[in-house]
Amino acid sequence: MKIFRFLVILLCAALAPAAAQNSDDSAVRSKILALEHAWDQAQERGDVKALSAIFDNALIYVDYDGKLLTKAEYLARVNANHTHMQQIVAEEMSVQVFGSTAIVVGTYRVKGVENGKPYLHSGRFTDTWVLRGTNWICIAAEATPVLH
Repeated sequence: MKIFRFLVILLCAALAPAAAQNSDDSAVRSKILALEHAWDQAQERGDVKALSAIFDNALIYVDYDGKLLTKAEYLARVNANHTHMQQIVAEEMSVQVFGSTAIVVGTYRVKGVENGKPYLHSGRFTDTWVLRGTNWICIAAEATPVLH
């Protein structure tokens, strides 16, 4: 009986850090998802100041056509194109946390009007976030169109 109690205590002690880690990961996932939604909202409004705060200065963005964009290039594009975008919706996002790094994989839809014609684009994305001090910041992102 003493061995059984010892094993139960040992098992509980071993599982306690894992439960705490899952709780911490859950809070990180929530924070990252909030940042992803803030990104979409800022992009819809053409709010480059808000986007600038979300992105690392060394951001590398792999655009849907394979072109690499720096933070400055991405922000300039948002500033030039935001009047065409009416809605950006990120869907089915999954966040994986690896210590001070988080990877988000999801799908998106963008609705807008360009040259007087409505459009609807959809695709997949992968975003990489790192913890800098107390703030999560996006260091790399990629978007891949999904053809219908």
